[in-house]
Amino acid sequence: MKQTTLLAGFALALMGWAAPSAEACSDLIVGKKASVDGSVMISYSADSHTLYGDLVHYPAKAWGKGLMLQIHEWDTGKPLGYIPQAPVTYNVVGNMNEHQVAITESTWGGRKELHDPQGIMDYGSLIYVALQRSTSAREAIRIMTDLVRDYGYYSSGESFTIADKNEVWIMELIGKGPKKKGATWVAIRIPDNAIAAHANQARIHKIPFGDKQNCMYEKDVVNVARENGWFKGKDKDFDFQKAYNPYDFSGLRACEARVWSFFRTFDKGMDKYKKHIMGDASEEPMPLYIIPDRKVSLADVREGMRNHYEGTELSMTNDPGAGAYKVPYRWRPMTFKSEGREYFNERAIATQQTGFVLIAQMRSWLPDAVGGILWFGVDDANTAVLTPMYTSITEVPECYRRGNGSMTEFSWTSAFWIHNWVANMAYNRYEPMIRDIRPVQKELEDSYVDLVKNADARALELYKADPAKASAFLTQLCAKVANETTARWKQLGEYLLVKYMDGNVKKEKDGKFEENGHGQIVMPNFPGYSQDYYDQVAKSGEAKHLEVPQK
Repeated sequence: MKQTTLLAGFALALMGWAAPSAEACSDLIVGKKASVDGSVMISYSADSHTLYGDLVHYPAKAWGKGLMLQIHEWDTGKPLGYIPQAPVTYNVVGNMNEHQVAITESTWGGRKELHDPQGIMDYGSLIYVALQRSTSAREAIRIMTDLVRDYGYYSSGESFTIADKNEVWIMELIGKGPKKKGATWVAIRIPDNAIAAHANQARIHKIPFGDKQNCMYEKDVVNVARENGWFKGKDKDFDFQKAYNPYDFSGLRACEARVWSFFRTFDKGMDKYKKHIMGDASEEPMPLYIIPDRKVSLADVREGMRNHYEGTELSMTNDPGAGAYKVPYRWRPMTFKSEGREYFNERAIATQQTGFVLIAQMRSWLPDAVGGILWFGVDDANTAVLTPMYTSITEVPECYRRGNGSMTEFSWTSAFWIHNWVANMAYNRYEPMIRDIRPVQKELEDSYVDLVKNADARALELYKADPAKASAFLTQLCAKVANETTARWKQLGEYLLVKYMDGNVKKEKDGKFEENGHGQIVMPNFPGYSQDYYDQVAKSGEAKHLEVPQK
């Protein structure tokens, strides 16, 4: 048992363990001058034990005068109130709209005193209402902050990534307290040549009040902290994170560590923050953003979303919880006790309880109808296949359609259920099975990169003649890709079940399971367990009754 991965309870008591939000998410950010192709990219995993993975779609529409929009809390469906409907709303596919505006989030909670139970706008409604009404990231920020000002903010502290084809912002926002409309917030523009991330911990520290081009904020952002006794200094010394979401152990080890896992891939100097992300709040925190040492590709972001701290001392395959098959997953709860001491399991970016995962890619050199792509997948990012969904499509593919299955209703045509089936098989025998999953995943995703190049050219040609024809072409193409991917993943699941049934591994030859020439399979391999696992069992002190007597 390595102490780097399982920390004893005395340290937790000192630092204060608080379980991360059940709706914990991870967001990665790449500015247009930091990416290989000049696109803006943001990623998002919607991690929740109750969220069904489907692709939401709000069609563009013109509305009559005087209509009201009912707001339901995104997490629970609870009705919160009504706001006026906009005269016109835009096409929204998942977390991006037809103007290449994309919004994602991660929840950090923060000061409970600032929750307003009378607020109407929750964080999910802010995202999807703003997407239906905005044509740029700056406009989305204005719409979101106006909505909470006018109708109140119902949720707890949030970090939002708000992007368009030219720029990316991180906005952090929390309420003002019971019966106080509005929110306390600050938004910082991420430089074009930088990358950033957030993962359930507030990350904005000092506020550059004088930089109007790259910073926006609520005028009471400092005063709310002063009034509550959380800050006493001058405005220039104000630290948003310290005031509204002070570090505790889980905020560092379960949240900031995820940001570190992404940053360290593009900056060899990130190990200087290791003590901090390991749980020492007195150490220097990581910056909000960094300049990467190389350009970042779409594939890099995909890999970032599949991270389990591989190659570090936090790797989830390093402790006994990984078992004989080196499984980088741990079932909840996050903490456990043994002989009066408390321990915890690491929280990586890739996790089993993901509803959907996406990379929003905004490409300024193309018309919006062609330039916006949502690379969309369902379930665990590690085993998801990210398929291209252009944001001008007018229908959602059947496999991603809302209503095709639910968390309590299995469907063989639902991508979410097919991917869960495959992933849950792999969780039991991870090390051998992931070797069969990866080639299929890579083959599909690589083929879609090539497909998009051809689709761009054809869609652009159609768009110049008639935008509606381009939209129809892309709608049909995205449906074909998504449904064929789901069918291929079902085929993969069938293969894995047959190959690995009963703890055996069937032998293969020339891509087929080997037979004896008489219509029967040959004897399968009996792989057993790794030698490390056998040694661990033998040395555990509990295996004397299993020992074979010496002759």
